[in-house]
Amino acid sequence: MSTSTERPAPELSATTLLRFATAGSVDDGKSTLVGRLLHDSKSVLADQLEAVEHASRSRGQEAPDLALLTDGLRAEREQGITIDVAYRYFATPRRRFILADTPGHVQYTRNMVTGASTAELAVVLVDARNGVVEQTRRHAAVAALLRVPHVVLAVNKMDLVDYRESVFAAIAEEFTTYASELGVPEITAIPISALAGDNVVEPSANMDWYGGPTVLEHLETVPVSHDLTACHARFPVQYVIRPQTAEHPDYRGYAGQIAAGAFRVGEQVTVLPSGKTSTITAIDALGESVDIAWAPQSVTIRLADDIDISRGDLLAPSGDAPATSQDVEATVCHVADQPLTVGQRVLLKHTTRTVKAIVKEIPSRLTLDDLSQHPEPGRLVANDIGRVKVRTAEPLALDAYADSRRTGSFLLIDPADGTTLAAGMAGESFATAKAVTTAEDEEGWDF
Repeated sequence: MSTSTERPAPELSATTLLRFATAGSVDDGKSTLVGRLLHDSKSVLADQLEAVEHASRSRGQEAPDLALLTDGLRAEREQGITIDVAYRYFATPRRRFILADTPGHVQYTRNMVTGASTAELAVVLVDARNGVVEQTRRHAAVAALLRVPHVVLAVNKMDLVDYRESVFAAIAEEFTTYASELGVPEITAIPISALAGDNVVEPSANMDWYGGPTVLEHLETVPVSHDLTACHARFPVQYVIRPQTAEHPDYRGYAGQIAAGAFRVGEQVTVLPSGKTSTITAIDALGESVDIAWAPQSVTIRLADDIDISRGDLLAPSGDAPATSQDVEATVCHVADQPLTVGQRVLLKHTTRTVKAIVKEIPSRLTLDDLSQHPEPGRLVANDIGRVKVRTAEPLALDAYADSRRTGSFLLIDPADGTTLAAGMAGESFATAKAVTTAEDEEGWDF
């Protein structure tokens, strides 16, 4: 939890990009917060604001309902909730932002997984009147599982609790303790009123006891790193280019997007899962030859040897190639309505490779109340988080998710209709994992 008393103001380039997601329980005020951010940072076009004002007046509201800036679906406006992930792009003089406004209803936890999967920061809202609830804990767990490096606890609706410091402090302590046990590396708590604008863009005159940053100040100054070149170099092959024309009779290139790291001409690489090795003779980017390319560039790589390579294969430096295996152990967020069961046949999609697989075991399911593990649940239902062991028909080159969010993640898919069943993170689940509960500990549990 942040305890700073001064607002930091480091020099930041306007080209710096921050991807962040908002989350929280239903009616905690996520869409209103997003609308307030867009409105008070002057990121709303005049016609958009006019449309919101007109819609608000038609509902009998005197002030514009800023939540309507993000709740664009008709069903969202009718129910007053967020259903789908709403992406918004805005900028200030100090930073550019890609914002994912995710749903709060437990039914749409799967959408929160989608929005947070590429985020460097998550804003988790809590209603000051209700405190930390189960959905708050679920969203904190998802943020921890997805290794989101920065989490902001926005204690909203402080105006409805008379801006009392004691209310904020109690909620901040409870959430920080919980998130720290999950292994969240950085938690910053900010008391706000999204409706009134307190501590969203401008400092609040009603909470002089708080000396930390506003939400926007924190978003503008939080350190983020996009240096994927420091990660293990990985290149999933998307397409094999073989023109076989008079101009390019012998051209054979492997096209795709570099997932992480950098590749250089002259470097020896290993093709996985076959294990064949070769040397990079050329890298083509945007129609020109380059000596080096790095993530997330889309390039075509040419090799010295004619090797049987197709979509789904992975190129990696020979000295830093991941091990291949047909046995995958991971944590998954189950996102489908139908349950995931032991013995179920699925498809596993990892980068550009999709293989047949079978769920061999579901060792445990996470209990959000106390972060304990319910052993051998037999199945996972919608919004469950649990450990799975999967056996694939072909070897896969997975990294641990802790090492690479791009090449350590995968999807489990229903082979019958293509429905996404679960989002998986290979390796250890949390940075700080709790021991699995033994059978003797099960008494008294409410499942």
